[in-house]
Amino acid sequence: MPSYTTSDIRNIVLTGHAGAGKTTLIEHLLHAGGVIGRAGTVEDKNTVCDFEPEAKEHGHSLSSVLVHFDHEGRHINLVDTPGYPDFLGQSLTALPSSDSVAVVIDASKGIQPVARRMMKVAEERRLPRLVVINKIDHAEQGVVEGLVSIIQESFGGGCLPINLPADGGKRVVNVFEEESGSTDFSSVPDAHKAIVEQVVEVEDDLMEAYLGGESPTPERLHSAFEKALREGHLTPICFTSCRDNVGIKDLLHVFTHYSPNPHEGNPRPFVRDNGESEETWIPDPDPSKPLLAHVFKVATDPFVGKLAFLRVHQGTLKPNSQIFRNDEKKALRISHIVSVQGKDHKDVDAAVAGDLVAIPKVEEIHLGDTLHDSHDLDGVSLKPIPLPKPMFGQGITPKSRGDETKVGSAVAKLMDEDPTFIVERVHATHQTVARAMGELHMRVMIEKMKNRFGVEVTTEPPRVAYKETIAGKADGHHRHKKQTGGAGQFGEVFLRIEPLPQDHETGFEFVDDTFGGSVPKQFMPAIEKGVRQVMQTGAVAGYPMTGVRVSVYDGKHHPVDSKEVAFVAAGKRAFIDAVQKARPVLLEPFVEIEVTAPNDYMGDITADISGKRGRIVGTDILPGDQCCIRATVPLAETLTYASQLKSMTAGQGSFTMDYSHDEQTPPNVQQDIVASFKGHDEED
Repeated sequence: MPSYTTSDIRNIVLTGHAGAGKTTLIEHLLHAGGVIGRAGTVEDKNTVCDFEPEAKEHGHSLSSVLVHFDHEGRHINLVDTPGYPDFLGQSLTALPSSDSVAVVIDASKGIQPVARRMMKVAEERRLPRLVVINKIDHAEQGVVEGLVSIIQESFGGGCLPINLPADGGKRVVNVFEEESGSTDFSSVPDAHKAIVEQVVEVEDDLMEAYLGGESPTPERLHSAFEKALREGHLTPICFTSCRDNVGIKDLLHVFTHYSPNPHEGNPRPFVRDNGESEETWIPDPDPSKPLLAHVFKVATDPFVGKLAFLRVHQGTLKPNSQIFRNDEKKALRISHIVSVQGKDHKDVDAAVAGDLVAIPKVEEIHLGDTLHDSHDLDGVSLKPIPLPKPMFGQGITPKSRGDETKVGSAVAKLMDEDPTFIVERVHATHQTVARAMGELHMRVMIEKMKNRFGVEVTTEPPRVAYKETIAGKADGHHRHKKQTGGAGQFGEVFLRIEPLPQDHETGFEFVDDTFGGSVPKQFMPAIEKGVRQVMQTGAVAGYPMTGVRVSVYDGKHHPVDSKEVAFVAAGKRAFIDAVQKARPVLLEPFVEIEVTAPNDYMGDITADISGKRGRIVGTDILPGDQCCIRATVPLAETLTYASQLKSMTAGQGSFTMDYSHDEQTPPNVQQDIVASFKGHDEED
């Protein structure tokens, strides 16, 4: 069994924008905790967290990484997360592992988009938050002081310093435990009074005693501090400088003594499916209870194979045990459990409630799975965090012929690791399209295919998946007659088409309105088959059709020559004939886009969106001199928007987008697309 208990564990996710110094901060914390003899640097490519070749190459964290150390009787698990918006999915999926979130902010750059987003998500998930203002040596004193005000304006007055810089940023003073001393701004008495008053507000009797002049004991104050964190009433602010090693031990002190343990933190939002409804289910972090764990990360190690990272929320996980995955009845055998230190793994004999460990070489376990050892916990699952939808697409093909299977295997493993990376076959465009969060995300995924799996792919811009529909009613007719010497083929079909409402459930209806046996009933499925072939391959531009009602009202047959294949061809040609008369139109996908950038760029961004046939839905002014612009834009106009926005805003803008709806394409666009369509063969 581990030398620590559940009460000794501290699980903290470090998040924030790229370049805020999260990885370097963890290096110094590992050094202060005695794990490493010397703190590495991102520039020297020797940090514990950035061990993957792609992370070293790009100089930034590209996936979440788990490290741990023991300090002052506490077992501290830290999860380093990427800061680029392209890798936001890795940061979001790491949150269920934690009991608190430390959002790292660069003192000289202020609140950047990822820090703002993660603060919001952590609040929504009821995770206690901590703000770390890093690189205080890079900013002027007035800038650091002003940043505290901006943080309070952005995230609420509960954001209060727990320590303050002193001696020109050469050290920090703990204003929660100290009542006197000198600081670079504010004052120790004022800061101490502010945070103590914020803490005592959460307990009425403590507040009453404090107002009566009684000084609360450290034990009472600590209990109220934990409650203030849980309720989101307090968000402590710490100050650090890794270059000068300032505030590192103080931050470690906060992690050790003030961050909640699994008993003190807000339980993660599990739900239990009872078949007809779902109810909230609260795990008990008791090592003696039945096991319940959640997989928050999956990775493929070149030496160990598949690794499933999990948090034990209840019970105890031991090697050589059998567990169940989700609601499956078949048990999985767990041979080993390992603790993880960056790229290094070490076997452990147990994982108690609250701990973060990994299970190697169990292919059946996937990201988001719930693991348990009792069927009494069937139906229990963690409420998932909404993830952004990957919208940046690239068509991919294997560089070498015969590599299709290898590419498929590599893609499956990468999708298992990263839920924001999707590869799909788009039948409308006859392309295999990889979708990622952005240009950098796509580039890294392709690099991983080459470095890790030894396969290379070529890329091309994705073709937009248009849809065909009709704007009017029309009749269609075709007689299929073929004589080949012997039994021939004959079938004649008359049909009528009309548009369906846009919100129709399936977008297609087929109705038999014939009478008198003009078309025998056994040939009606063949006619529908021919129509559906055109619905899949398109009638005028080669894209799938939607929103059409087809009514077959007449036809002819021959007692000898009529066959199924004849009515398939007749139905197909009659449908094409009708579509060409029914004012066919092309629909193109529109996306909802949300752009966050400094206020100075609002005019340029809105003008650019308007130039892309987009419509501005709304604009908001955010704290910290930021703006948020919401718009709907044709997907075809956003394929290179990531690089365009970066150029337009000097790298300070970010955006998210998701599918919105379909709209009719402009006539000139439709004319060009239809003109490039080669059409259907006369005989199929």
